[in-house]
Amino acid sequence: MNQSRQSFPTPAMQGWSMPTMVAIALLVMIGVFMVSNSVTTIEAGTRGVLKTFGEITGVLDEGLHFRMPFITSVTVVEVRTQRYESNSSAASRDLQTVTTQVVINYRPDASQVDRLVREIGVDYERRVVDPAIQEAIKAATARFTAEELITRRPEVSDLILSVLSERLMPRGVIVENVSITDFNFSPEFARAIEAKQVAEQDALRAARELERARIEAQQQVARAEAEAKARLEIARAEAESLRLLGEVVSPQLLQLRFIERWDGILPRFVGGDNGLLTMLSIPTDDILNEPATTRATTPQNVAPAGTEVGPNP
Repeated sequence: MNQSRQSFPTPAMQGWSMPTMVAIALLVMIGVFMVSNSVTTIEAGTRGVLKTFGEITGVLDEGLHFRMPFITSVTVVEVRTQRYESNSSAASRDLQTVTTQVVINYRPDASQVDRLVREIGVDYERRVVDPAIQEAIKAATARFTAEELITRRPEVSDLILSVLSERLMPRGVIVENVSITDFNFSPEFARAIEAKQVAEQDALRAARELERARIEAQQQVARAEAEAKARLEIARAEAESLRLLGEVVSPQLLQLRFIERWDGILPRFVGGDNGLLTMLSIPTDDILNEPATTRATTPQNVAPAGTEVGPNP
């Protein structure tokens, strides 16, 4: 195939010499290189800082841009939210050493990327962001005790965010939020916190036991009062019953109740001042069948009064 092409050269190439063809190829390569260097594409979430002979002359937004090759250059700066982790050790207000781990979400201000590159450069994270985080953590930690750092964590985060914004906003960096991920204390302080938590739990448990005992005592008192009230009501009812019964009871009614309950047998003994006296036992039938007049029984050997007693004939 190559032999066939060499056998049939094109009319344009028939008059060219080898140096001419090399020069043409070189010019084409230079043209392609210059065109590629005169076109710049700025990706989404970034900005391009345009420099002319090293001097910042503008900011390129997202999209396709043309520039002068070899004379201008473009420095791309990411303006999306970026995440930065940092650890810092500082002393608390009660002089406890605390190591704080924080996560910062920040982004360069898209309207000030030229100033950021001019004054700080593209290495702004190492130069200004990290030192500002260290200073903000130390300033916030010094305002709280070690215990307050735990119990008032949202306030600590807000204070760190405030200090960071105050330092970084003038440099063209916007801090969006601060998250405290961990606090590390000295072993002695950690043991003291644990002991305090145990003591507080014991105190709460004792308070609950005391409250339970108080409630049980109140319940017992309430039950005793209820029982006493019930007994009082019963006594009042019995007294009222006796009072009403006393109003309707008469000697005739008592005698009638006695007769209704008598079994017909007289008592054998009765009591008195001289002791027990024997009573005669009279059958009930004799009492019921006896005539109204009593029978007089006179012994034969007893003479009437005023009669002389002589010998029997």
